[in-house]
Amino acid sequence: MVPTVAADTSALMMPVENGVRLFDELDRLLGRYECVVPRAVAAELDGLSRGGGEEATAASVGRDLATRCRTVDHEESYADDALVELGDEVDFVVTNDAPLRNRLLDAGVPVIHIRGQNKLTITQP
Repeated sequence: MVPTVAADTSALMMPVENGVRLFDELDRLLGRYECVVPRAVAAELDGLSRGGGEEATAASVGRDLATRCRTVDHEESYADDALVELGDEVDFVVTNDAPLRNRLLDAGVPVIHIRGQNKLTITQP
């Protein structure tokens, strides 16, 4: 069975903000996988991309990367809450958001996050 990975906003912005080649790193860690993006994350990226500066650029790149993932529906309106809600339905969540990482680990969800400067690693709950 192919693992499912949910990506949050910070993960999809990693290529610009942290120099992480997100999908190359996921390939290295997992081999085959399915990537999903909660609808709230897609909406957050849309909103951020309308701003200015590096954050808007990173969000615009993230929005483009999100097209490589399947968008999924959920009940929650806030992106972090949607990822926690989806925790039972996915094998991993990839994020660079420390408070969200802690919430997910507390909920028993394995997290993929940055280790060092531009590599990803898996932390089990």
